[in-house]
This record gives sequence, structure tokens and C-alpha cells, in this order.
Amino acid sequence: MPENQLFLLLAVIIGIFSGLTVVCFRIAFEWIHLLLLGSALKPPPARVLAVPALAGLVVAFLVRRFFPLVRGSGVNQTKAALYIYDGYIPFQTVIGKFLTCALAIGGGHSLGPEDPSLQMGAGLASALGRQLRLSRDKIRLIAPIGAAAGLAAAFNSPIAAVLYVIEEVIGTWSAGVLGAIVLSAVSSVVVARWFLGGEPLFRIPTYQLAHPAELIGYAVLGLIGGLASLLLVKLVASSRTRLRSLPGWTQYFQPAAAGLLIGVIGLWLPQVMGAGYESIDQAMHGQYDWQLLALLGVFKILATGLSFASGTPGGLFAPTLFIGAMIGGTVGAWEGHFFPALTGSVGMYALVGMGTLFAGFLRAPMTSVFMILEVSGSYSIVLPVMISNTLAYLISRHYQKVPLMDLLSRQDGLGLPSMEELREKPVLRVEDAMRPVSDPPLSGGDSITDCLKQIENSPSDFFLVMRGDGTWSGITRKALERWESDGNGALQVESLLSSVRLERVHPDESLDAALRQITDSPLLPVVARTDPARLHGVLSLADILAAYKKSSPL
Repeated sequence: MPENQLFLLLAVIIGIFSGLTVVCFRIAFEWIHLLLLGSALKPPPARVLAVPALAGLVVAFLVRRFFPLVRGSGVNQTKAALYIYDGYIPFQTVIGKFLTCALAIGGGHSLGPEDPSLQMGAGLASALGRQLRLSRDKIRLIAPIGAAAGLAAAFNSPIAAVLYVIEEVIGTWSAGVLGAIVLSAVSSVVVARWFLGGEPLFRIPTYQLAHPAELIGYAVLGLIGGLASLLLVKLVASSRTRLRSLPGWTQYFQPAAAGLLIGVIGLWLPQVMGAGYESIDQAMHGQYDWQLLALLGVFKILATGLSFASGTPGGLFAPTLFIGAMIGGTVGAWEGHFFPALTGSVGMYALVGMGTLFAGFLRAPMTSVFMILEVSGSYSIVLPVMISNTLAYLISRHYQKVPLMDLLSRQDGLGLPSMEELREKPVLRVEDAMRPVSDPPLSGGDSITDCLKQIENSPSDFFLVMRGDGTWSGITRKALERWESDGNGALQVESLLSSVRLERVHPDESLDAALRQITDSPLLPVVARTDPARLHGVLSLADILAAYKKSSPL
């Protein structure tokens, strides 16, 4: 079987195994939660204090002694496998991520299962690719395919998973890669729904925009969500830097200390412990008043910052959605209190708030919009989502220049590419580098003698030739002189040219594309798209390099 077809088949297999792994992972951390904290809405105070601290102690021991690569959420580790380690993720990391994250989340730490599921899927894909001895390029690409499968199964949202992996992990895509990522995501979700049911993570309330003035409330939510995302980024980044600067032996106790503080918060607000899916669902159905919603949002920020900065393995997706739901619900409750004529529900504000924090904190704007559309199943919510998410994203970008994931990778000493910087980097085009035509092009129908007369006063050594069929070639002065000295001066230039044509470029093409087309020719013709015979200018390798040098900050 050709490798490309095998690659697509492997994508389905990876999706199946990733889906099974995520199902087991979810069962594991939910079972641990029931075992350690019980099923009561408010667990016994002794358990609330002891379980997160003890779980943190055990997790720290496992991480330090056996699984040093499982720290963090898993997103940057997957990117590192793609860009640094040629797709290699040790299978031991998959086992360690499963055990430590299940214990941490089940034990009450304020972390989520989505990011770890992403890394576990990538690790399974990497192991399978190595076993099948795929080529180096395929093994590098197979990790993101597994990542999409793991994330899709964990969040039950294949579209959001595909977009996130393309937007934040690989940064680009081709038809083959996109097809493999989609196949893996869909197959993993099918497996997860087969075992866990097809119900979405949250029961979504109905939405209808009754008055355009309601959009002002969602704009306010975007402003508040952007500020909240800034607070969370600053807390995570600064706390992590300080804790990592402490002596190495303290890392055995940092997750336990964080767990103890989370337990103290949990005595008052047990909803902040764990992933918090049930609390998100309750917030969307108006079961909390605005004071409780606001408190849950604030203390979830604190609990998440403590858990993640301490080095406890776990994800940031679920806490981000939790915080966004609480802040959104608070804004929705305020609107209902001060502007009762507006019909926006607390539940819809909570739902939009989830995407708002995701856009501001994790800086994945496209994923945040489609995630909410996919979860809600309603296109009518698109306007509030786009307004709120865009404002949060812009505020976050303005006041926090470096995205969180890039900050974390730099703290870890990893030179990973910044997908946001790549998106924002201006694209240089041919029109930025081309220069005017100094020598009119020669006509392929002219004789060699006539051509030499035309270029007699030109200092150039290379000239473009327009052929009769509308294509372009090039000729040197020396070649023309040699042919005339051989007695061929009366022949048409075109009859003596080789069959090789010059590539044509257009003013709006990127310089990257033009660079790939330059071979041995000193010049490329820059022509109009509507008329290939119309010459706008010429482009050389020196012109391209000069344009790049000019655009580079010094």
C-alpha cells in the first residue's frame, strides 16, 4: 500500500485508539474523584483539605522520579515533538500523563483533561508511527494527528479539535494533512460517543436575539473577559517563574502545597475543585446567583494558577471554560437585574463567556468561535460569540504581547515557533521586491542581428524574450553574439532558444512562492494575471534578498 494511503488508514486507527484511551482516562479520573472525595455536593471538610494535598504529593513523586516529561498541559510538549524531536514522544510519557493527570484531576486540583488527552493521543500516534517505520516526515506529522484525535474525544467536538491543532500546533495545513487530522478526530469522537453516549458535555439553553441592544451586553462581556484572561495569564506565568526558581527539592512539595490551598478554597467553594463540568452546566441553567458566579470565577483563577504553576500535570482548557462561564453568567445576571427589558439569559452569557476566555487566555480566536458554535449547535449565537471573543482577544493581544503558550515554552527553554507571530507577520509580496524593466523585452520573432542592435547601448548581460506563444525565455548577450558570429544573424531568436521556459510570477504573489521558482535564471518576468504578455517588472534573487533584509527589524 502506498505510504500516503497507509497514512490515512493510520489516521483512523490512531483515532480509534485515542478515543479508547480518552474514555479510559475519563472513567479513571471520575472514579478517583468518587473514591477520594465522594459523591456529595459538599464533601467532608477533612477530605477536602487532605485529598488535594496528598494527591499533589503522590503526583510530584511520580513526576520527579519516573515521568519527568509529563509536567505542564501537553500542548507545548506536542509542539516540541513536532518541531524539535522529529515526532518522537516516549510511550512512557503517555502512561505517566494518564496516571498523574487522572490522580491530580480526580484529587481536586483545578485542571482539565483536554490538554493531557491531546498529548496522550499524540504519544500513541508517535509510538505507532515508529513501530511501522514510517518516513521521518510522516512521523513528524503523525503526532498532531493523534493530538487532534485525543482533543476531539475529550471535548466531544471534532471541528474545534481540528481547528485548534491547525491553528496552534502545526500552524499550516495541506490537503493530505487536513484529511488525516479530520479522519482521526471523527473516528475518536465516534469511539468516545459509543462508550460515553452522544450527549454533549453541557446542556445548552435555547437562544434568540430579541433586540440588537443585547449585543452591547456581550461587548461588555468581551471587555471583562479580556481583562480576566490577562489576570490569569499574569498569575500563571509569574507564579510559575517564581516557583521554578526555588531549590529543586521543593518541587516534591509544591503540588501538595497548591493542593492544600485549593482545599482551603474548596471548604467554602467546592465547585472550584477538579475540572468543574457539572458547575459549568449548572451555571448555564441559572442555578447560581450572580454573587456566587463572581466568586467562583475569581477563586477558580486563583486555584488554576496555583495548580498549574506548581508543576502539577493537567490541562488549562476546562478551567478556562469554567472561568468564562462564571464571568459570563455574572454579566448576564447583571444585565437581567439592571436592564430587565433585555431578554438575554444567564445561560447564554455563560456559554458565550466560555469562548470569550478561551479566545483571550489561550489566544485561539478561530477555535473559540467554532467551539461555541459546535457545542451550542446553533448558528444564531454567532454574532454574540464573534463580538465578545474578538474584544477579549484584542485586549489580550494589546496588553500581553507574548501568548501564554509561548511564554511557557520560553520558560522551559524550548525554541518553539509562535503561531500567533507567524499569523501576524506581514507577508512580503513580489510587488515589494520587483524593479522596473530597464531593458524592453526582446521579441522571439526578431532576428538575432536586430536583437543585438536593440541591446547595443544596454549595460545588461541578460534579456527577457517574449515568445510567440506568450511564454517567456531568457538569453544572454554572449549567446546572441556567438550565434551571429556563426553566421546565424538572420535567424529568429526563438528558433535558437531551448525549450525551457521561465516561470512567470505576479505582483500579488508571496516572495516565498517566487523564491521557489527561481532556478538558474538571473531574472523572472513579473506579468499581469489578465495578460501574460504585459510585463510589470522583473525580479531577481538579489531583489528578493534585499526585500527580506529591508523588512527584518534591526
